[in-house]
Amino acid sequence: MTLFDNLLVILCLVGASCFFSMSEIALAASRKIRLRQLADEGDVRAERVLQLQAHPGSFFTVVQIGLNAVAIMGGIVGESAFRPHFIALLQPWLADPWLGKLSFLLSFVLVTSLFILLADLMPKRVAMAMPEWVALRLVAPMSWCITVLRPLVWLFNGLANGLFKLLHIPTARNDEITSDDIYAVMNAGAEAGVLDRGDQQMMENVFEMQTVSVTSAMTARDTLVYFLLQDSEEDIKRKITEAPHTKFLVCDGQLDTVKGVVDAKELLIRVINGEQISLEGSNLVHNTLIIPDSLSLSESMEYFKNSRADFAVVMNEYALVVGIVTTNDLQRAVMGAWSLHESEEQIIARDANSWLVDGVTPITDVMRAFGIEEFPHSQNYETIAGFMMYMLRKIPKRTDFVNYAGYKFEVVDIDAYRVDQLLVTRLDALDKAQ
Repeated sequence: MTLFDNLLVILCLVGASCFFSMSEIALAASRKIRLRQLADEGDVRAERVLQLQAHPGSFFTVVQIGLNAVAIMGGIVGESAFRPHFIALLQPWLADPWLGKLSFLLSFVLVTSLFILLADLMPKRVAMAMPEWVALRLVAPMSWCITVLRPLVWLFNGLANGLFKLLHIPTARNDEITSDDIYAVMNAGAEAGVLDRGDQQMMENVFEMQTVSVTSAMTARDTLVYFLLQDSEEDIKRKITEAPHTKFLVCDGQLDTVKGVVDAKELLIRVINGEQISLEGSNLVHNTLIIPDSLSLSESMEYFKNSRADFAVVMNEYALVVGIVTTNDLQRAVMGAWSLHESEEQIIARDANSWLVDGVTPITDVMRAFGIEEFPHSQNYETIAGFMMYMLRKIPKRTDFVNYAGYKFEVVDIDAYRVDQLLVTRLDALDKAQ
């Protein structure tokens, strides 16, 4: 055979190896979600790729048979094709035994380099860059190879399955998508600029609704403004003036004896019409939804949806009112800072390294604001004030502090044993200041 004939054979072998390399990487890297989308749109090739992904044993057996066979043949052909030409080239300067050894080494390096560059690196990088596109175009010839080599596939696949079974190694591909996978996709999208950071945060908040308690979004008991059945018209007007809400809780004598809820618009209509306002024995007080404090945000949303309500009283196991929650509160939990008025912000930056934090700020909001992965035993508290109480193992007082996750959490304001405000400072910033 001439040098041209040998080169042609080598290039054919390189092309065959390129085909098997691209097929292997494309099948492994193809995204199941994208393939399923193409299959639903009527692409038969996508369905065949999905079938190979579900049962890849025969496919990878053919790939390994092809790659090893081509590599062996390439070595044989390459050595006989290029060695005589290297001998003729080096004969004027070298004599045996160095002439034969160096010629063999050069032919080996040349053939190996061709296979590494053209049959391995380049096709695999192309397949990694666009796996679905490559997989769709190579699935038909790969299926044909599987059919032709079925006897060998049956033999080697059976041996491999027997060894896997003996070693208790699973062979089925796990395509279950977890919440961590979705978080990773959203983070990648945000880093690539495809997804806005605000949209990413909102979607993460939606996923967290299943694990975050409703108490993290409610208006706490100690800040509630409510009416008593016994309140006079002047008391009602004063409370509305001081806290102009759309709805008010109505109780009998004390907060824990809930009678219902009154709409401020109905009170306004009575005032406009010059009618007397009285809650006792009137039709102003309507029934209200009562939910347990053990519900998650998503479960609370379901309660609102089923009852067609937008206001609920949150009670604990002792039938004590712990707060109220509205659909706006749940929306705020999802939308985060987008739905907060400036005056309602619970975390306010003083400078680049310190923040003032309201004591009732949900612990999940603190985690997001400061990039803290988790708080210790967070199932025991819902707010940053609860975190301080848990860590200090006492009722906090002014100047008490806790160092955690690179931050100093210091109590700066107390209101009747309640942690009203904390100062959060980066510890490395404190060390530099000292």
